[in-house]
Amino acid sequence: MMLVMSLTNLFREGAAMKMKMADGSTAVLRRNRPGTKAEMWSKWSDIAYEEMENTLAVQQYIQQAINKDVNDVEGILNQPDGVDEGVWKYEHLRQFCMELNGLSVKLQAECNPETCTQMTATEQWIFLCAAHKTPKECPAIDYTRHTLDGAACLLNSNKYFPSRVSIKESSVAKLGSVCRRVYRIFSHAYFHHRTLFDEYENETNLCKRFTIFVTKYNLMSKENLIVPILDDQELIEGESEA
Repeated sequence: MMLVMSLTNLFREGAAMKMKMADGSTAVLRRNRPGTKAEMWSKWSDIAYEEMENTLAVQQYIQQAINKDVNDVEGILNQPDGVDEGVWKYEHLRQFCMELNGLSVKLQAECNPETCTQMTATEQWIFLCAAHKTPKECPAIDYTRHTLDGAACLLNSNKYFPSRVSIKESSVAKLGSVCRRVYRIFSHAYFHHRTLFDEYENETNLCKRFTIFVTKYNLMSKENLIVPILDDQELIEGESEA
């Protein structure tokens, strides 16, 4: 009975659990068990990147860093030794897109086709949606959905990204285009839904992390980074197509 109670408490706490393998080694299972309390969600001890022996190690490492301290942007973006730079860029962009889905869900509460008929940032920026055969204007919320769907299709493409441990340079070159398009979701939210943007940014530091990331790896030109999220950024106005 004591053993059953002990395991039940372990599951509820969402802790890591050790399992004896057939070869005598010990594997640590890091799972959020049924009944895990919200404050204990994913609250297990960190492991070094070198100990992450699976094809999703880079994703696991990035998510571990985010869960540890979402405010430590530099730490989250600090590339560990032995990680291929192309894979590092790719996995971060996947993570950004996943987290941007959270922002897009919040936008649906007030960003509707009747009030936001175009995908705009400042009055000088109108973006065309590339999800159509010929790029054209879309309501902002539709542009957001189309852009995230398109990014997901590309990043999950077996043609361009068949591996999570090695990526061809020609495929890495496509990441800049994805960055430019998904960034427009930040810019629209900032200039047209500021309260909502600030609430989400305070929770995630997502736009700040994204801005530092694309600047660090030269994935976007500075004149396109129009959300003044960093201390040394200046607001730049202009026009853009898809």
